[in-house]
Amino acid sequence: MEKTDFKKDLDVYRAPRGRFAIVDVPELRYLMIDGHGDPNSGGDFAAATEALYPLAYKLKFASKQKLERDYVVMPLEGLWWAGDMATFTSARDKSQWDWTLMIMTPDWITEAMVAEAVDQVTAKGAPERLAQVRLASLAEGRCVQTLHVGSYDDEAGLLARMHDEFIPAQGLTMTGRHHEIYLSDARKVAPAKLRTILRQPVEEARRR
Repeated sequence: MEKTDFKKDLDVYRAPRGRFAIVDVPELRYLMIDGHGDPNSGGDFAAATEALYPLAYKLKFASKQKLERDYVVMPLEGLWWAGDMATFTSARDKSQWDWTLMIMTPDWITEAMVAEAVDQVTAKGAPERLAQVRLASLAEGRCVQTLHVGSYDDEAGLLARMHDEFIPAQGLTMTGRHHEIYLSDARKVAPAKLRTILRQPVEEARRR
């Protein structure tokens, strides 16, 4: 059985290092769960990831067994926002951050399959936040993205260049939420070698 790897099939899961690219992101479906606050200091972030992964793998196995369609489970992703976006590029006040963690899911995965997978995971001891995971679509459209290599805490300078220099220079303005795609497993990779796609939805700036 052929195994689909969407990281290879979808161009938007590749990004250049050292420069910014403008891409058109298609509407995609995700398992999603929301939260708030510093991902490093509270249990909410960990509980969210603990809810997402068992469900994502249960759906992969169900797809393989029932539909004969196998695929690679996609990496963790996150949408991040705050009342003041400067908290991402200067102050880095993570306590003010809101977030949605996500794992991209093939479009052939249905609500019924998700409900069945939730029941199966629950039967083995439900993660704390499992009931808060939802299946939803996200249509980002035109975006600017780049590849960051290094610690998550070292993203600020690159984001400042994206937000304050590149995007305005292209006649664009930011819209939507800051998006990160974690290509590396932070449990297994040294901080200096972490690979993260940084993405920002944009639109044409309005002329005054």
